[in-house]
Amino acid sequence: MSGPLHDKIERNIGLMGILIAVAISFGGLVEILPLMHQSSTTQPAPGLKIRTPLEVAGRDVYIREGCYNCHSQMVRSLHEEVMRYGPASTAGESVWDHPFQWGSKRTGPDLARVGGRYSDDWHVIHLKNPRDVVPESNMPGYPWLAATPLKADDVVAEMRALSRVGVPFTEQEIAAAPAAVEGHTQMDALIAFLQSLKVPKPEAPVVTPPPTPEQAPAPAETPAEAPAAGEAAPATTDAAAPAQ
Repeated sequence: MSGPLHDKIERNIGLMGILIAVAISFGGLVEILPLMHQSSTTQPAPGLKIRTPLEVAGRDVYIREGCYNCHSQMVRSLHEEVMRYGPASTAGESVWDHPFQWGSKRTGPDLARVGGRYSDDWHVIHLKNPRDVVPESNMPGYPWLAATPLKADDVVAEMRALSRVGVPFTEQEIAAAPAAVEGHTQMDALIAFLQSLKVPKPEAPVVTPPPTPEQAPAPAETPAEAPAAGEAAPATTDAAAPAQ
C-alpha cells in the first residue's frame, strides 16, 4: 500500500531520478570499495612479467584493430573452460593492463592462454588469411600488418603513458625501446603480444645443494676443560719417566 511519500516520489520524476542515482551509488560503493583494498586485485600475480617494447606495440595493434570485440582474455572458473583453455584467470594478471582486455563476447576463442600454443609461422599465416589454417573461420585477414613498420616514437609514448598509471617501466627500458622495435613490423609486434599471453609462472627458488663430504669443513677441536680449584691436573700417558 503506497503512502504520501511514495506518491510524491512517483509524481516527481526529478526526485525519483536523484534517489535512483543515490541507491545505485551506494550499491556500487559496497561492491567496488572492498575490491580496491584487496591485494589479490591490486597486486601483480606472482611471476607476472612486464611487457617488452615489442609486446607493448603489439597490444596497441590488438586494441586498434578491435580484436577484443571477438576475443576475450579471461578464462572463467567453469570446468569446461578450464579444460579447454587452462587455469582460470585472476585479477592480478591484469593489473598492468590499461585498459584491460577481458572482453564480453566470444565470436572467436579466448586468448588469455594462447601464448606458446602455436608457432610464429602459424600466426603469420592466420593473420594474413585465417581460412588457410581454420577453413570455417569468419575472422578478417590483416595482411597489411606485415608491410607496416613500427614507429619508435609511438612505442615510447605508449610506454610513458603506461608508466604514469602504474606500469613499472624504468627510464632505461623506455630509452631502449626504439632499438628494440627497429626493423619490426606491426605483425611482428602483434604476434609477440599474442605469444606473451600465458599463465604467470613464479620463478623457482634457488636451492643450494648440501656440501659433499669432501667439501664439508673439518669439525672444530673442543678445548680441554681446565681443572677446578683444588683438583690436580689429570696425568697424561706421554709424561716423561722419572730420572733413575
